Amino acid sequence: MFMLRTALFSSLLLVSTTLLAHHGGSHDGDSGDHDSRIEISQPWTRATPPGAGAGGGFVTITNHGDQDDRLMGVTTPITERSEIHTMEMDGDVMRMAPLPGGIELPAGSTVTLAPGGLHLMFMELPAPIVEGEPVPVTLEFQHAPSIDVELHVLPPGASPEGTASEGMSHSHPVH
Repeated sequence: MFMLRTALFSSLLLVSTTLLAHHGGSHDGDSGDHDSRIEISQPWTRATPPGAGAGGGFVTITNHGDQDDRLMGVTTPITERSEIHTMEMDGDVMRMAPLPGGIELPAGSTVTLAPGGLHLMFMELPAPIVEGEPVPVTLEFQHAPSIDVELHVLPPGASPEGTASEGMSHSHPVH
């Protein structure tokens, strides 16, 4: 009985600490009335075959705030090298390019990271991304606190539209 009570207490403590840490983020102090409401929806990625060196991540980011913000970086425990990328034409060839300055998130706007455009890039993968096993990522912003989110892993070549995961969404407003 003591072990069950200890396990229950530990679980409750972990959940409450996680909630406080996530919502206790501070603003950068540049504006006393800064509203950093960032919402993340439809987080997903695709499974990768064994030996694949990279994978992409996709989300929709809505800035409900009254100040512009910027997605500055991404981290994940599945690899040490994660970047924000775009696709651009180089002559007749479409190439990926990193965006070291991040992605602009104008106040009141929505930006969608999707295949063939802006996306999260997971490089030097030590193991495949496996269908059905969520990929945790932390999105880092210029003004808003970082947001932890799990990417749903779809089959190779799939996207949320027209699959069993259509309409799957994880909204996470930050206040």
